[in-house]
Amino acid sequence: MSTFTNPSTDGRNGTANRTMNATKNGPRHGAGNASTTEATRRPRLSGMTWLVWRQHRAAFWTMIAATALCAAWMIYQRAQMMDFLNAYGFPAKNLDDAEKEFEPYIGAFTSVTTGLTAIPVILGVLLGAPLLAGDLENGTAKLIAAQSVSRNRWLATKLALTGLAVTVTTVTLSAVFAWWWNPIKLHYLDIDWTSREFFNTTGPAPVALSLLSVFGGVLIGVILRRTLAAMVVTLGFTVALQAVWGYFKLSLGDIVTATSKPVSPGTPITFPSVPSTAHWLDTSYVSGSGKLFDLTTCTEMPTEEATTSCMKKADIVGASIDYIPISQMSSMQWFGASILFALTAGVVAFLFFWGRKRLV
Repeated sequence: MSTFTNPSTDGRNGTANRTMNATKNGPRHGAGNASTTEATRRPRLSGMTWLVWRQHRAAFWTMIAATALCAAWMIYQRAQMMDFLNAYGFPAKNLDDAEKEFEPYIGAFTSVTTGLTAIPVILGVLLGAPLLAGDLENGTAKLIAAQSVSRNRWLATKLALTGLAVTVTTVTLSAVFAWWWNPIKLHYLDIDWTSREFFNTTGPAPVALSLLSVFGGVLIGVILRRTLAAMVVTLGFTVALQAVWGYFKLSLGDIVTATSKPVSPGTPITFPSVPSTAHWLDTSYVSGSGKLFDLTTCTEMPTEEATTSCMKKADIVGASIDYIPISQMSSMQWFGASILFALTAGVVAFLFFWGRKRLV
């Protein structure tokens, strides 16, 4: 026990005791204890940061725990898949020939991506909507406004800590999922990289979608000032956001057109070759004048001779394919994410310049 734990309450005796004990134990021993205490002292949250963490610690810890469990599951699944690939002889052997042997590992992808695509919706409804709506509804905002801390600082701390938690969790899940998928990304053709299960869950896409969903939910909560109503409206907002994102995401890429070498009209058409993992947008016949025809052209002819005659009459000499290669995936995600980040910044700015007047 330290000799300074229970000093005497008497001034003279206390001074004497402390002097005697300090002399007896030696100054080096006391200094060592102080250094050890400072070395073992952990950084602690304080002030407004502590208050916000304390208020939302259940949500933040749930996010951290769920992220850790999901990441651990994906790491385990990747190890299982790599064991299979090594035993199968990949990449020397074509993975598409594995068929049913590889189905369980594709099934694991499906179960995880279903949950990952729902993260922006879940965070927007359960974290973003009630973040300030709850304080406005139960009067906590008035209590905060009565303190010496400014509303801007309170709002900034709330948004910063929430944004940090969302960013850390979504970046972690995105990175681990991309690491799991990467070994077969360019080799397994049954996975569509433009699907929301893979496009929305890798790179910056999940981070941008989650941040806009959460801060959009915060703004809805400030406007409605009721938690339940804010959660319901935010659910519609996040679902609509996902739908709009899915509708426009292919327009983020540059469409590449491959055209076959022209042949004589009536000769069987050979389609041009494109990268195996490319996403096909459209296929057409091409006439000698460059006009495009739908692939259903001449398909209703009763005989093969009639079909050939129809192709000759239409002057069809080749075919073309519009596609987006997988090499554009990263640039498309960053382009789309930059738009979502800009919208998120606009929502945050609106919260500060308009919403702060309603935070009481």
